[in-house]
Amino acid sequence: MTTFTRPIIAPSILAADFAALGEQLRATDNADWIHVDVMDGHFVPNLSFGADVTAAVNRSTDKQLDVHLMIENPEKWVDSYIDAGADCVIFHVEATSDPVSLAKYIKAKGIRAGFSLRPGTPIEDYLDIVPEFDLVLVMSVEPGFGGQSFMPDQLEKVRTLRSLIDEQNLKCLIEIDGGINASTITQSAEAGCDAFVAGSAVYGAMDPAAAIDELRKLATLD
Repeated sequence: MTTFTRPIIAPSILAADFAALGEQLRATDNADWIHVDVMDGHFVPNLSFGADVTAAVNRSTDKQLDVHLMIENPEKWVDSYIDAGADCVIFHVEATSDPVSLAKYIKAKGIRAGFSLRPGTPIEDYLDIVPEFDLVLVMSVEPGFGGQSFMPDQLEKVRTLRSLIDEQNLKCLIEIDGGINASTITQSAEAGCDAFVAGSAVYGAMDPAAAIDELRKLATLD
């Protein structure tokens, strides 16, 4: 697994201005990753973009693409996003019957595999599969729409994951997504997060690059 310098800041293009996507990506050139939220209107009650837009983002940036599939039956579509340039594919454990097999398939393609879970899904039900993954994405809002308020109770999942990963010396990152901004990122880092998805806190700022620098500073604990 690639070694990353923490904290990892991953702006979500869901909050970007798509009429000026290339310009928006250049404005966040100091980001570590670019987070791509894919929604199908079925698994979550919203529809975003697909593999074609993901490929366009990939052509417009040299940053790693962190692709979050909020879709039903992700195994049917994962190849499209791998081909589009994803460096990590994250899918929801609630959306597939065999998350470990899908993770192994993704990793066999030479990219990282992650799983995510809704706020109401207990992490304890999936602790046994964490060693099979490169990343776990904790949702601190209900998936589907940007701009929601941070749910601090979800940090207990982060603490549980942090203990497991450290105790077993696993090479697995903890990422958090939802309501991450200057007021919430430090507590998320203190709970044990390695990577932070921020949408409106970055692309809604007057200076997106400065916003990233500030978030990185607030998430750096030592």
